[in-house]
Amino acid sequence: MAPAGGFDSLMAAIQGGADSVYFGIDQLNMRARATMNFTIEDLPEISRICKAHGIRSYITLNTIIYDHDLPRARAIVNAAKEHGISAVIASDQAVISYAHSVGVEVHISTQLNVTNFETVRFYSLFADTIVLSRELSLVQVKKITDAIRAEQVKGPSGRLVEIEIFVHGALCMAVSGKCYLSLHTQNSSANRGACVQNCRRKYKVTDQEDGHEFAIENEYIMSAKDLCTVDFLDDVLESGVAVLKIEGRGKGPEYVKTVTQCYREAADAYFAGTYTKESAAEWKYRLENVYNRGFWSGYYLGQKLGEWNDTAGSKARRRKIYLGKGSNYFDKIGVAEFLIESYSLQKGDQILITGPTTGVIETVVKELHTSDGPVERAGKGEFCSIKTDEPVRRNDKLYKLVAAEK
Repeated sequence: MAPAGGFDSLMAAIQGGADSVYFGIDQLNMRARATMNFTIEDLPEISRICKAHGIRSYITLNTIIYDHDLPRARAIVNAAKEHGISAVIASDQAVISYAHSVGVEVHISTQLNVTNFETVRFYSLFADTIVLSRELSLVQVKKITDAIRAEQVKGPSGRLVEIEIFVHGALCMAVSGKCYLSLHTQNSSANRGACVQNCRRKYKVTDQEDGHEFAIENEYIMSAKDLCTVDFLDDVLESGVAVLKIEGRGKGPEYVKTVTQCYREAADAYFAGTYTKESAAEWKYRLENVYNRGFWSGYYLGQKLGEWNDTAGSKARRRKIYLGKGSNYFDKIGVAEFLIESYSLQKGDQILITGPTTGVIETVVKELHTSDGPVERAGKGEFCSIKTDEPVRRNDKLYKLVAAEK
């Protein structure tokens, strides 16, 4: 299950081999502050794309809901039903109850912090899929999935309740993301999708008796490393979970495609009997090429305390540099034309192309042409042509991939 913050990430998820995608609408989702959110008017196109590619679609409607939000929340649920969206992911009882009453499939968000089988049994009255708390160990997860099968606990659809867990991406210092720090300092509620990420910053400790200040060295003491389970995904799958959820609705399409692809390959390898620690190490290496804050195993293996960052931002091995936009594509010869708006492009450069229909293309510039014919380099303000194996659209973005500075 892959995140989709926009149409480019939706296509990237499909390219990566996702079985389902989840996305936010307007402000009533936990990434409401992100610049990448769909609107209710996008639902027909999202539904069309997902159905055309045989994948399921889920709306995250999982923030705290106030009375004034209820009409909008109901309108989103109604639109989901009208346009054939597969389910809504919810945490507020009003949303859960309303969606259930109108026949829209409900998934229970991790925001509800489900940690035991009795709670799963209760929510099976309303929901077919339940996302467990991120603080459980795999031993605890397996006890829940074993109990579901033993007691044949079924959701409203008549299917056994499915358990979903996060397998990759950002982790919050707060239990299942229930944090009030942002509300306290900025009047911007994380539980309304407006977190300003105070925890990702440096801090000083002040001795209140004598006023001495001490900088916290080497660690961002509230900024957890990212979750990564690809190197023990066999254990994750043996715990009986049905859905592997990837975090990242605020991240770029190249992140979505790479992460989805790695977990798709790892899960397929497990079921084919070819999953090995050597192949897992290769997937983890590829995951380190896209946005990450460093990796740890979360609480799944029984670890009680988090692992914290020692730097700000991403530790990805590569970074992308924006170069320009697509201006034309010549189908018969498979050549894309771009206008270089910043920096320059050279033969041999590794490039990334992203777009709402294109998704993600990653390739190496083997030939480069301008109005002067074959060239070694194209600079700012020049139109240049590159051969690509897949179609490129006008206004698709062109980036150069370079090694990240240490």
